[in-house]
Amino acid sequence: MEKLISSDLYCPFSSQINKNIDFLEEYSLEWVLGFNLLANESSYQRFCKSKFFLMAATTYPYCNFQELKIANDWLSWLFIWDDQCDLSELKTKPESLKAIHKRFLEILNGAEVTSHDIPLSHALSNLRERMLEKASVKWLNYFLCGFAKYLYGCFEEANNRVYGIVPDTDTYITMRRLSAGADVALPLIEFCDQLIIPDFLRKRDIFKQLNEITNNLLGWSNDIFSLSRELATGHVHNLVFVLHYQHKIPLEEAMNRAIEMHDCEIKKLIYLEANIPSFGEEIDADFAKYILGIHAWIRGNLDWYSFTARYKTVEMLELAKY
Repeated sequence: MEKLISSDLYCPFSSQINKNIDFLEEYSLEWVLGFNLLANESSYQRFCKSKFFLMAATTYPYCNFQELKIANDWLSWLFIWDDQCDLSELKTKPESLKAIHKRFLEILNGAEVTSHDIPLSHALSNLRERMLEKASVKWLNYFLCGFAKYLYGCFEEANNRVYGIVPDTDTYITMRRLSAGADVALPLIEFCDQLIIPDFLRKRDIFKQLNEITNNLLGWSNDIFSLSRELATGHVHNLVFVLHYQHKIPLEEAMNRAIEMHDCEIKKLIYLEANIPSFGEEIDADFAKYILGIHAWIRGNLDWYSFTARYKTVEMLELAKY
């Protein structure tokens, strides 16, 4: 299936990279090893070849080193948990996931970690502490709403696996917005670049639409690049596979449709940006920086696929002790 993987996705945004990338590469293992998030040699090798530090440096290119480290650690955490949800026994245990997710949210809302908590929970407590050194509780609560959506997406995928459900295309697109993790990644633009997005702007349709389109782009591009691995592991939560299954078309045709959908979504984003009204000088300035952050995420995400080996091999993970 290697020939089905295509990097020919339309993206008019230029590549950026954070000036602190060399320092980040040196740091990238420090946090995950400090919290014992890589349980064995297989996990360690998988993490190293994934090069998440490159994703962080290209998707948050404008921020200072301390904020960049927090973004990097969040991406590392998300991918490590994503692997547990997709490649371990947890992938067919939605109720177990629900219980773990409940504890994750408790800790991010301020609960004390104990000796009974798993390493991933201790790592979340550390992230909360570091974020609150630089952000308000109000912003953190907004961020946590996005994190809760991501966890719910992981639960829904596990639930579908148990019952053998392949969602229809519209249902899948809605589900993918949850599990893609963009509801975590995009608020981190505000955090990293020290932006102030007022509540009234968050509630405006144009802000919601920008985020939704970006979410689609990040999820669908991941589906395109990860198709071979997901077919090999029987993973049905993939846009290309859903199009193939629902429309009874060859995988190559489904891949072309997914690419077309991605490219149309980019054009929708550009059109939407051209029609953003003014909200006042200060708000416009921060909103413009936020949009630059969106562009960096879309471009940097695509660039990362050129360097990561994450989707080139198929591995099953041992279930961590939860």
